[in-house]
Amino acid sequence: MAALPLATAEACDANAALIMNGDLRALQPIFQIYGRRQIFAGPVVTLKIFEDNVLLREFLEEKGHGRVLVVDAGGSMRCAVLGGNLAQLAQNNGWAGVVVNGCIRDVDEINGCDIGVRALNSHPIKSNKKGVGEKHAAVTFAGTRICDGEWLCADSDGILISRSELTV
Repeated sequence: MAALPLATAEACDANAALIMNGDLRALQPIFQIYGRRQIFAGPVVTLKIFEDNVLLREFLEEKGHGRVLVVDAGGSMRCAVLGGNLAQLAQNNGWAGVVVNGCIRDVDEINGCDIGVRALNSHPIKSNKKGVGEKHAAVTFAGTRICDGEWLCADSDGILISRSELTV
């Protein structure tokens, strides 16, 4: 069994210099915790969409290899971009987690999946299916800029973004 990711509070305490120079950033505490994996970490893949989840599905159909999909859904509270079927797909394809700056639905199904999910809230309406968005683009939400290839670590204390995998 693989070791659990580093605790976010411990990582912050041990890496004050990285916080000061901006190489370690904490997202603002605006996310709800979903999924069976309360703690997850991995390399970041970014996606920018708005009320459309076609590109989100395309990513989750790929092998995740322990990566974390970070989705800037524009903070929309008008529909969900991730539901139970996509969370199951993410689990089956080996994604560590999905962080959504927007809403999800099928909360009970997602909570049954062995994956970490963070989102602003839940919403029963599904998203559009137009295929509009931008893969691998830098995204900015929750007070920080997040780039493809950075590292994300999440637990019940919060979400950290760093330039590389953290150690203490």
